[in-house]
Amino acid sequence: MNTIQNQTQNQNGLTLVLGSTGKTGRRIVAALEAKGLPTRKGSRSAFPAFDWHHEAGWDACLIDVEAVYINYAPDLAMPGATDAIQVFVDKAKRHGVKRLVLLSGRGEAEAQACERIVQDSGVDWTIVRASWFNQNFSEGAFLDMVMAGQITLPAGDIPEPFVDVDDIASVVVAALTEPGHAGEVYEVTGPRLMTFADIAIELSNATGRSIAYVQVPHEAFVGGVKESGAPKEVVWMLDYLFNTVLDGRNAHLTDGIQRALGRQPKDFADYASLVAATGIWKEATLTV
Repeated sequence: MNTIQNQTQNQNGLTLVLGSTGKTGRRIVAALEAKGLPTRKGSRSAFPAFDWHHEAGWDACLIDVEAVYINYAPDLAMPGATDAIQVFVDKAKRHGVKRLVLLSGRGEAEAQACERIVQDSGVDWTIVRASWFNQNFSEGAFLDMVMAGQITLPAGDIPEPFVDVDDIASVVVAALTEPGHAGEVYEVTGPRLMTFADIAIELSNATGRSIAYVQVPHEAFVGGVKESGAPKEVVWMLDYLFNTVLDGRNAHLTDGIQRALGRQPKDFADYASLVAATGIWKEATLTV
């Protein structure tokens, strides 16, 4: 596909954003709409509705779509994900979709299998590989721990290059709307390696509160998640991430954000400062 086609493809058809109510999806939708690009939200609450567990509804979501952001929930490592991605990609191709951007997982063999499905589709593709999000501490599973002043996880002292979701969304939007990103694998990280203890220190500095990291046994952590009533998919994913992926395999920085956007990624300290200013982490918001 030449540059002129790349520049105009999203002006003629819809961009479908799967997981449009999630951390990355809602940011991508907002950015596309700000650019004046026709966008279709892909979620169970949208119309037409998109649900990874309801294949019969996928075709309606793909009508008149030229580009798709593929975000599989809860994670591409989940059993059955490769089958779902294969069926979805086949449908997308039949509907004439011209570009696919897949959010993938760093260090996950199952996610890389899904990448190959997209890469072998015959459609222009871009892969965005990410791991631990900064926003897990403000919009995700670890928010309550921050509020309680104790990040209790079975993470040990393994460092991770936590990445900001705003940066991920910017890379995806660039891949969906600009020339030069087809055929690229962008492995995205933040600018430094951090342990969960380092995260606790940064959060303490940003909030002016004492927030500690407390190491807990893996089995106890998973048992606590189960007892909390979390969906079994969430229990499985957290078990997988802490027991398999968090073993040092991702303890290195990459240049994906720099290559895609021509700038440095956001540092965790900057993220924490911005979120702290919103007041979301203030103790006064806790209820008894």
